[in-house]
Amino acid sequence: HGIYRHSYSLMTMHKYLLPPAAEEFIAKNLTAVGIPYEDAYLVATLMIQSDLAGADGHGIFRLPAYIKRIRAGGINLHPNIRREREQGAVTLIDGDNGLGHLVMARVVETAIEKVKKYSVCWVGSHHGNHSGAASVYVRKIAEAGLIGIYMAVGNANHMAPWGGIDLLLSTNPIAIAVPAGDHPTVLLDIATTVVAYGKVKLAAQRGQMIPEGWMIDKTGNPVTDPSKAQEGSLLPIGGYKGYGLALMISLLAGTLNNAAVGMETIDFNTHHDLITNTGQAIIALDPAAFGDKELFINRVIRVVNDIKNSSKLPDVSEIHIPGEGAEKLAAERNLIGIPISFELLQALNHCAKERGVVPLN
Repeated sequence: HGIYRHSYSLMTMHKYLLPPAAEEFIAKNLTAVGIPYEDAYLVATLMIQSDLAGADGHGIFRLPAYIKRIRAGGINLHPNIRREREQGAVTLIDGDNGLGHLVMARVVETAIEKVKKYSVCWVGSHHGNHSGAASVYVRKIAEAGLIGIYMAVGNANHMAPWGGIDLLLSTNPIAIAVPAGDHPTVLLDIATTVVAYGKVKLAAQRGQMIPEGWMIDKTGNPVTDPSKAQEGSLLPIGGYKGYGLALMISLLAGTLNNAAVGMETIDFNTHHDLITNTGQAIIALDPAAFGDKELFINRVIRVVNDIKNSSKLPDVSEIHIPGEGAEKLAAERNLIGIPISFELLQALNHCAKERGVVPLN
C-alpha cells in the first residue's frame, strides 16, 4: 500500500499521507529545530490525532507556523512543565512556554491520576501554546473510562463582544466527552465562534472564498474574502449566547489560571517571537462516583439509541450523534491516509527543505 496515495480532480489535487508517515515527517522537522526526540514524536502523534478527527486546520497544517515560532524564539524547547499549585482535587500546571501539546499531555496525565483519588478533578494550566483540536484531549479522558471537559483561551482574538467592534475574545473552544463502552464516544468539540479561525486560514491557503455568516467587518457587513480576515470579526454561535459562553471560558480557562485574556492575548499568527501564555483547563469525572459504571454506560447507550431511532424529517436519512462522525473518519483516514492539499504540500515541503528534511513526494 505504501505511505502515499494520490487523488486528482479538475479543481484540486490531494496527496493522502498515512498517519505513521505524517508523524515521522512532523517529528523530523521538530527535531531539526531543536525539539528533543521524545517530545517531538509525542507532539507529532497528538498533531495527527487532530487530522484523524477531521480538524484539518489544527493538525499537520500548523507545522510551518510552529516552526516559525520556534525559530523566532517564541517557544521554550526544553520546558520545565510542572505542578505550580495543588490543593485537593485542583492542580495548576505551569507550562513554561513549552509546545502546547506537551503541556496538555501533562494536564491530561495529571487529571487521570487525580481522579483515581478524588473521583473528580480540575486541572488548569498557564503559559501553554496552541495544542490542536480540543477533542484530542477529552477523548483520552474518555478512553480512560472518565467524563472529560476541556476549555481553552484561543491563541488570537478573532471575535468582538456582542455589539462591539474591538477584538477582545477568541474562538475559545469547549469539548465534552462521555464514554459509551464499545460504542463511539459521545464527544462534542465546538468553537464558540461559528467556525474556528483555522478554517478561515485553510480557505485563504486554498484561494477559496468564505461564506457569509462567518465574519463581519467593523461596519457589520459580511467578510467573504479570507485574505481580509484580519479586518473582520468572527461571529459567535447563537448570537449573544455564544459571546457569553466565550467570555465565561476566558474567565475559567484564562483568568483563573493567570493566563492571557482579552487585551493581554498575543496573536501567535503574527507575533512569532512573543510568549502567548495560553490558558487551558481539563475537568475529569469518574462516573463510578455516582453508582455502577456499567449501568451508566448502558444508560448512555440507551439515550443514544433512542435519539438514533427517533423520527426524522422527510429529507433526513440519519440522525447523527456528536463524535460518531469523527470516529468513522479516523478509521477511514488510518486506512487511506490524511488528505494533503497541493497548497499545504508546498508549504510543508518548503518548511522541510529549510530544515534539511527529506520533503514529501
